[in-house]
Amino acid sequence: MSPFEIIMLVCFGVSWPVSIYKSFKTKNVSGKSAWFLWLIIVGYISGILHKIIFNMDFVIIFYALNGIFVLIDLMLYYKYSKKAVKSSD
Repeated sequence: MSPFEIIMLVCFGVSWPVSIYKSFKTKNVSGKSAWFLWLIIVGYISGILHKIIFNMDFVIIFYALNGIFVLIDLMLYYKYSKKAVKSSD
């Protein structure tokens, strides 16, 4: 376990609920990229796999929570980006 890994995950972890709240409240996802969110999810999955294969410890919880937050943000992206396309037709 590395305290620096925990600090990094907590710092990233704080930003995702803020992003989710902003998307949910405004129903606007401009400036967000599905590709970027998918890339972040792949990174968190890689971190989880590393923990499972090489170094299982409680830090895996932070990876999983962050991954869930990004997945929620991605779902909001798809939900609200479809509305933006429909309203512009």
